[in-house]
Amino acid sequence: MPRTFAFFDLDHTLLPHDTQALFCNFVLQREGWRRIWLLWFLPCVPLAALRLLSLRTMKRLFLGYLVGMPRDRLESLVAAFLESDFTSALYPEVVAEVERHRREGRTLVLNSASPDFYLRGIAAKLGFDHVFGTRLVIPDRMPLLPRIEGPNNKHGEKITAMRGAGVIPPEIDVLAGAWSYSDSPADLPLLELAEHAVMIHPGPRLAAIGTTRGWRTMTPPRPYAGKWTGRFTMLLQVFGLYRLPGRQN
Repeated sequence: MPRTFAFFDLDHTLLPHDTQALFCNFVLQREGWRRIWLLWFLPCVPLAALRLLSLRTMKRLFLGYLVGMPRDRLESLVAAFLESDFTSALYPEVVAEVERHRREGRTLVLNSASPDFYLRGIAAKLGFDHVFGTRLVIPDRMPLLPRIEGPNNKHGEKITAMRGAGVIPPEIDVLAGAWSYSDSPADLPLLELAEHAVMIHPGPRLAAIGTTRGWRTMTPPRPYAGKWTGRFTMLLQVFGLYRLPGRQN
């Protein structure tokens, strides 16, 4: 029988947060002095809004909070993060979909724009067969502006990465029997690749597209009410001030 697939985005799909911000929150709560990084990062945000800085550059600037951190310290923080904040934040309903596809014999693919230094651990923890992310170079000690190798893994780059690795065939536009999950219109190429697409808390644009195509919608409970409270939650995480509901630290 031909292989079938289940593709999952990460941020706001498997969990209701941006994992970059959630991991930043985790680190800053343990090494609070790193908040000094905000002095040069926050002034860059309006420049990004004006499209004077690319998403790729902003990702590198954001990761500046890790400056000076030894590789082994970063690895230990990622391991601790995966056993606490990340696990607590997952959508149980979407994780159940991962498990369903595993039982039904599909190849599980985690495909995210997030940096791959924690994606590999997430993929292993949840039992994914393949993982694709933005490739961040991790030296012995983190620089102020970490280097990204290759493209920002977003939009059509997700499909290019899977085809380049030989995970999916290059000649097929829609994979029969495949499923795809995302919250974002940026992932239209990923959603359109699968015969069955599922939208997680889609915004108006994605919802309108999905409605015309008969895509399924999932709206698992979130720890915030909507778009603006979600952004406020992310701001708290960037400052290291967010506490996951039900957790004390």
